[in-house]
Amino acid sequence: MIREAKTYNFFTHNSELLRIFARMEQNNTELELARNYALYTHRNIFLTGKAGTGKTSFLRRLQEESKKRMIVVAPTGVAAINAGGMTIHSFFQLAPGLFLPGKMVAGRDQRNRYSFSKQKINILRSLSLLVIDEISMVRADLLDAIDDVLRRYQDRSKPFGGVQLLLIGDLQQLAPVATESEWPLLQEFYATPYFFSSTALAQTDFVCIELKHVYRQQDADFVSLLNAVRDNRLTPATLQTLNSRYRPQFRPPDSEDWITLTTHNHQAAQLNNRRLQELPTEPVTFKATVTGDFPDSSFPTDAELTLKVGAQVMFCKNDPSPAKSFYNGRIGRITAINGDEVTVQCGNQQVKTGPLAWTNTRYVTDSATGTISEESVGNFTQIPLRTAWAITIHKSQGLTFDHAIINAGRAFSHGQVYVALSRCRTLEGMVLSTPITADVITSDPNVVQFNDYAASHTPTLETFVRDRRAFIEEVLCEIFDFSAISMRLRYFARLASEHLSNYFPAYARMVAATATQVDTELMAVGVKFQQQIHQLTPLAESYHDNNALRDRIHKAMAYYAKATAQTLGELFEQELPEIDNERTRETIESEYKLLRTDYDEKMAIFIACLSEFALNAYWDAKARASMTEDTTKKTRAPRKRKSKDADSSSSAAASPTVRKRKGASAKATIDYEVIRDQALYRRILEWRKSVAAEKKLPASYIMPVHTIIGITNLQPRTLEDLLTIPGIGEKTASEYGAELLEMVAGGTVM
Repeated sequence: MIREAKTYNFFTHNSELLRIFARMEQNNTELELARNYALYTHRNIFLTGKAGTGKTSFLRRLQEESKKRMIVVAPTGVAAINAGGMTIHSFFQLAPGLFLPGKMVAGRDQRNRYSFSKQKINILRSLSLLVIDEISMVRADLLDAIDDVLRRYQDRSKPFGGVQLLLIGDLQQLAPVATESEWPLLQEFYATPYFFSSTALAQTDFVCIELKHVYRQQDADFVSLLNAVRDNRLTPATLQTLNSRYRPQFRPPDSEDWITLTTHNHQAAQLNNRRLQELPTEPVTFKATVTGDFPDSSFPTDAELTLKVGAQVMFCKNDPSPAKSFYNGRIGRITAINGDEVTVQCGNQQVKTGPLAWTNTRYVTDSATGTISEESVGNFTQIPLRTAWAITIHKSQGLTFDHAIINAGRAFSHGQVYVALSRCRTLEGMVLSTPITADVITSDPNVVQFNDYAASHTPTLETFVRDRRAFIEEVLCEIFDFSAISMRLRYFARLASEHLSNYFPAYARMVAATATQVDTELMAVGVKFQQQIHQLTPLAESYHDNNALRDRIHKAMAYYAKATAQTLGELFEQELPEIDNERTRETIESEYKLLRTDYDEKMAIFIACLSEFALNAYWDAKARASMTEDTTKKTRAPRKRKSKDADSSSSAAASPTVRKRKGASAKATIDYEVIRDQALYRRILEWRKSVAAEKKLPASYIMPVHTIIGITNLQPRTLEDLLTIPGIGEKTASEYGAELLEMVAGGTVM
């Protein structure tokens, strides 16, 4: 399908909206509907269709066109490489095995299976659209494992954390694998192993779109035959037509490039090895170069690839050069091998190729722009060919052949026969080496039932307009919803009251006052404004035409940008107090970071949309805010302590011996309300950190934080003064007294 170069804006005039609909009617209606749902709504989508209906091409165009933060994953390494993404297990760092809700995962406790890098966390937090290709092979428990990860880093209350899903695949093709030992455990939680039995997916109102125009086959009779196989509706006449291609003694002519599709790996390997050995020419072996991380299971061809002149081969990569002389799946015969250059005769064309590289990628983020991009983590460089007298049906998925011999008599799983037959362009270009019987063409009643459900949940142009309008309404209400910040801030205030009020009472009171102010001045007003959004949204089909709504949103952005900064700004201008208890510190710092991320996101959106609200500006601002640096980390370098063999003539450097004295000074009463000298306070904290690192002890073992506050506020000038501070005894004074007094006096400890 030829697509216009223009990308239509979500906020469009009604006349422009009509042109979109006209374009959909003139082209592939279902394909355009899927595109619009992916670009302009937040509904989860199951995109299906028969083999050859353009699902892969759709995904490639979407990757180029979408402004959403999206990633692509697939269940197998080969599928992931073909889709330009990563495997599900690799991206989400899931161990192989079962995901049983509330139980063990692959023999390990669920709490220990996530150890994401900061880069990965940034991606998970900013993700808007998750694309899963070849969804037919994804088990229900794996989809629920994805839900579990996304909830951890986005909205815990929503399925998949509120991330939009685009699930692409054909359930009549290859099915998920659940072994005899796995299914008894899985069936306690799932009705079927298929993705549509996912607990999380069942909580979403997803739409189903089936692509119907077949691009691979042009013969209507052959398409009808394939549909009968796909749907297990074979009649005796249809089966007879299919088996008319049964030719057990068929030997492909040398003038044509035929490939055999088998059910098992060993069958394909045996045939390829035998045919290669039969050739009288000398073998040449090419060794692949593997750098970085590129797992064996994802190798697109043999690491040690043996070829001969006269061998039938298949390209396993698209030509990256401007010539585009070959593509993944193109078959030919080797006519020459010169060094690392191989010449392949493809029809009337001589194609030359040398080693090419495949890249294993990972997703990375740019904290400045908020963009998600791909980064190479490994490369596999090899001649982009494989011997191709035979290939497994599984590896043929997504490929197209002009001539194929189908050996599917030992088909062992649902959809295998259909995948094999649907690789062929024509009935005449297909030969059966074993007859097709009704018993090898199986259909799963669970799939049939779900397909009936999918047919009843197919959206129309009218539902798209409604869903598009609902999406913008949802986004606007979310922007002015402060309930999440309020709830998080109230929890943070409770933590501050419990753990900080003794030594940092002013800070604890400020947090509590801020929580109250957020509830009364931001959240309460936001609730009323969301009601206005609900009332104004139906006044027009598009946001652009809704002048009343646009005017209110414009004013609200300016109001909330100022009010949010005034209400919460003071809280984030101050550093977190120092906390000795490690577990308490981790809890408070974690909640502080989450609260700061929520605040940064709100402010980024308000500022980005001050002049005019636009969806792309909203996504960009939200993504950038989710990638902010850790605001709780201290950036000051620890101060160096003076060496033990330093010049002892300096009285400040020498550590005096403090002897026990009768009638020692009584401990002073410390006012913890205010830290009177922030610079001195930070200086002593950094000194404590340095000493703790040197002694390999927790910082609180060196000196508790309340003692540091006492030193800061009383500013002792002598050892006797120092001993009056709670937490300072003779041992501490003897070991650290000189250094502490020097810091109080404003000296520099080296």
